[in-house]
Amino acid sequence: MSDNKEMQISFKQIVKANLRNYSMFIMLAVIVIGFALLTNSVNINARNITNIFIQNSYILVLAVGMVLVIILGNIDLSVGSVAAITGALGAMIYNTGIGIVFTILLTMIIGAGIGCFQGVFIAYVKIPAFIVTLAGMLLFRGLTYIVTNVTPISLRDDHFRDIASGSISPSFLQVGGLHLLPLLLGLLLLVVYIVYAYRDRVKKKNNQFQILPIGYFIFKMAILSSVVLLLCLKFAQYRGLPTVFVVLAITVGIFVFVTNNTIFGRYVYAVGGNARSAKLSGINSEQVIFFVHVIMGALAGLSGIVFTAYMNSALPQAGNLFELDAIAACFIGGASASGGIGTIIGAITGGLVMGVINNGMSLMNIGADWQYVVKASVLLLAVCYDIYTRKKSGIV
Repeated sequence: MSDNKEMQISFKQIVKANLRNYSMFIMLAVIVIGFALLTNSVNINARNITNIFIQNSYILVLAVGMVLVIILGNIDLSVGSVAAITGALGAMIYNTGIGIVFTILLTMIIGAGIGCFQGVFIAYVKIPAFIVTLAGMLLFRGLTYIVTNVTPISLRDDHFRDIASGSISPSFLQVGGLHLLPLLLGLLLLVVYIVYAYRDRVKKKNNQFQILPIGYFIFKMAILSSVVLLLCLKFAQYRGLPTVFVVLAITVGIFVFVTNNTIFGRYVYAVGGNARSAKLSGINSEQVIFFVHVIMGALAGLSGIVFTAYMNSALPQAGNLFELDAIAACFIGGASASGGIGTIIGAITGGLVMGVINNGMSLMNIGADWQYVVKASVLLLAVCYDIYTRKKSGIV
């Protein structure tokens, strides 16, 4: 029976059902290819690909938390200022000699504490998130100036910088100038994911769920494998696996699992889709909103650490406009302004779209003024596309 259902799904139906989910990946691929043609493939050389991840890592970390906030139907304007204050405090903590690991943990705890502070007002006092986080943006920017005395805080040594600019490449895995670690890890992760995806497919088939044709499954795995292996090859050709990519991959992996496989993740979508219905269903929506803002605060702390490492010092003006880049990444990545829709992978892809545009235009020596114009146009088109696809699918 399930086999018949599988065969009855036409290619047109597959495209229609998945167009919204995969449109941001298509957009990213088109932009990368377009800039490759315009820059004589400079944008896709190994060094530049690595630099795109390093230069946008702190925004991508913020986008992971921001998409959860947007799924709830809220917005967080304070993340740039929170990243600034936590980055400054992180530098001061590191300068005590406590070590990198404890510095990261303590800074994220401070960020989570700030998330608690704002979450209480949003979830339980019922003040709109826009107002609370706008106040937070001003409050924590002011505190950053007070803490730093409007002077950059230098780090006690250069080890901290490795969080953002370092790479992992054991000498015994270097062959002929090629750093093999990224390729080996990429292959391992692909095998694990394909086995998991195939077992999930078999499980759905056995439970009489409708599944997509095997040809589509193979095509999807082939495209995914090609992209992952190509990215790993680029890392292998330059300096090995960027440390910040590992930080980002762990963060993304944790929150993809949380949103797709946990009760809390389902509650976030339920509250964002219809808070009243979620409440009537017995979901403690206040608690869900509170913990999402705690998570956002912790990730803002991590972003502050990564940016401080990238700049190799804590700057008073750090985090300026970070919130807008993170919000734009989420909407370009398919999150809905009305809540209930959005994914972690989509937000990361949206952030990469912005990063690739910035990078490509810089390589073409196009000024920052036109970069703002292009980014604004992409954001507006993404939101228009979101409204169009939701109307087509009958969501609104």
